[in-house]
Amino acid sequence: MKTHLFLSSFAAVSLSTSALAAKPEPPAVVTPAAPPAVAPLPAQQKVVEVCFVLDTTGSMSGLIEGAKQKIWAIANDIVSAKPRPSVRFGLVGYRDRGDDYVTRPVVLTDDLDAIYEQLNKFQADGGGDTPESVSEALHEAVNEMPWSGKSGVFKVIYLVGDAPPQKYRDGKRWQDVCKTATKNDILINTIQCGNLAGTAEAWKGIASNAGGAYALIPQDGNMQEIAAPQDKELQELNVKIGGTLIPWGSADDRSATLAKQSLAEAAAPAAAASRLSFNSKTAKAVQGSGELIDALKEGKIKLDAVKPGDLPDSLRKLSPDELKAHVAQQQAERETLQKRIAELVKERDAFVKEERQRLAAEKKTDSFDEQVAQTLRAQAKEKGIAFE
Repeated sequence: MKTHLFLSSFAAVSLSTSALAAKPEPPAVVTPAAPPAVAPLPAQQKVVEVCFVLDTTGSMSGLIEGAKQKIWAIANDIVSAKPRPSVRFGLVGYRDRGDDYVTRPVVLTDDLDAIYEQLNKFQADGGGDTPESVSEALHEAVNEMPWSGKSGVFKVIYLVGDAPPQKYRDGKRWQDVCKTATKNDILINTIQCGNLAGTAEAWKGIASNAGGAYALIPQDGNMQEIAAPQDKELQELNVKIGGTLIPWGSADDRSATLAKQSLAEAAAPAAAASRLSFNSKTAKAVQGSGELIDALKEGKIKLDAVKPGDLPDSLRKLSPDELKAHVAQQQAERETLQKRIAELVKERDAFVKEERQRLAAEKKTDSFDEQVAQTLRAQAKEKGIAFE
């Protein structure tokens, strides 16, 4: 075991094991009555479902802090495929018995703002005896995540850690979990951080038994920061987009929408730019369902059906005509901003692509995000998902 970090869940997450010790701002964990339904997609749209199974003990703090900055870049890379797929992310953080928790999952969701928000609540702590509950974490990811039952979905797990699995008499066996994963068409890739004895053998065994690939990277993840010339303006546009938001729904939904935007505005320039790029490609201002203009555009509701109580206080006393005019004004302003964002995103994507090619030529690809990108690109081809 080492020391720990990361992951939680937003509303509708199942917590699998152990008691949670009191910590500052502990992430809320709620057990859903049933796994969330997978929204129907157009028949031609591909689906990519990625679950990161992450060792969250303290020796992994560098990797996880880097992952917080790279989660949007990874998602943005996926939706750059042709044809553009729908993407859902899930997370399982794991430690070991005797820690604050053994596993802590965040269920698969297309609300990446929620994933990012919860990820940012964790801090490193604890640890000490090297082996971790790897098999229990893989079992959680394979058997408890709400994977799509639809055939043709590209389903992949990334096991990321630096210590070998614990071997408890009453525990899970990764060999059995790999068999279940293969049966359910779920690949398991393994990324080993550092060179701790005993890890490579297990990581290679897990990957080979579940149709995946093995990679070795530096302990801290070695993630390269790519600062693009467009980042500064995109960061400014991110704030302006926030000014067009109309939080909608329950009080919790409205609060969550504002919190997501606030966190995005506080992000590092490159991370904020990657988020805007992802949002541009998925035609949303905020991920999730708590923003009115996005909901109207997606046909989730009609304006005349919106209840005053589902609006911010400042809009509740507007007449129907006044509300219509306000929504139209905000929508027009957003469309102007999104047009400029789309132009910058195109330029930025080209710049980032060139930088990644340069880093590859310099053999600087032994990083967490590049290993994810490389395996995703290679393995997605079998599902008819191609990358430029």
